[in-house]
Amino acid sequence: MSFNDFHGNQSIIHQLREMLARDRFPHAVILAGPEGAGKYTLAQMLAKAMNCLSPVTSDGLPDYCGHCANCTRIAEADDLNARFAEAVEARENMREADKKDTRIFVQSHPEVLAIPPDPPQMLIKLGQVRRVIETIYYKPAEARRRVYIFTDSAFMKEAANSLLKILEEPPDFATIFILTTNSGELLPTIRSRCISFTLGALPTIDIERFLAEQRAEWNVRQRQLVARLSGGAIGKALSFDLPSYTAGRADALLILQSAVQSDDHTPLFRVTETYRAGAEGKDKTDQLIRATYSLLEDLLFIKSESPELVRNTDVLPELKKLAAQVEFEWIAQASQKLGQLESGMRRNLLRSLSLDSFATALER
Repeated sequence: MSFNDFHGNQSIIHQLREMLARDRFPHAVILAGPEGAGKYTLAQMLAKAMNCLSPVTSDGLPDYCGHCANCTRIAEADDLNARFAEAVEARENMREADKKDTRIFVQSHPEVLAIPPDPPQMLIKLGQVRRVIETIYYKPAEARRRVYIFTDSAFMKEAANSLLKILEEPPDFATIFILTTNSGELLPTIRSRCISFTLGALPTIDIERFLAEQRAEWNVRQRQLVARLSGGAIGKALSFDLPSYTAGRADALLILQSAVQSDDHTPLFRVTETYRAGAEGKDKTDQLIRATYSLLEDLLFIKSESPELVRNTDVLPELKKLAAQVEFEWIAQASQKLGQLESGMRRNLLRSLSLDSFATALER
């Protein structure tokens, strides 16, 4: 794998590689873009290119070999979700006295450290930034550059303030990447000390072509649906759980239809009673909420006479029928109630009753 295998945003890739070629790579870089756009993949590629023991060129610009000791060791952390799960499990297996002071990191090479949000709050914590401060000023022993990858921009206040100290006086041999879906979450003082690049969405047709190669088991309609729902993010499209989404969407559509069309709530109650407590119930409810937001957005597109923007194209007839029975005010109210439902789920309210309440509150 090389930079040529990165999908989309070629102008940004070219800029970054040109800076590598001139040995003028910035000490701190913000990589922004939607979830699944490839921000972490790109940061890993750059870490390999900076530290490759047998560097190559492609298109006249620096690239990495992918086979040397540094490239292969860094690549062991390419699957961030798997390595994160391993780190969390390792902490869970510690003694209770040790868990409290142990922070989560992903590291397969001594000079490349990924810093993910620390559970359960899922925030970058002070202890994680302190680890960066403690190590960043030591010259790398097994590579040319130290690389730190903050995989999210959700910093605790104290952690963000501590990060500023590094950004103000960075060593010449270190690079910090901050990955974010919304750079506005970062302190202005952090943004001002970094160079920002925003990865744009890929055209839907490009994602469809990619899925035709990687997801041959999906038919054309399924690939079109996932391409639209992925929001131009190829990583999100590749990892899209289509069966879970369509199951959640079927329930979401029934709930909305029950609120508008039916006086018999038996089908509604039959569905909502399957949403129970526990981790499995939480995942199922989260999927339902995401699908409901997607359907409400499509209803807005239809009501605004912009059907070409509809993402759930495979259920377009049902959506058109539903849209003909509601007004803009109803869709706005449904979105507001859905936000309240989502907030209630975070407070562990009984899921089935909350869903019943959501549907009946929207009755016309």
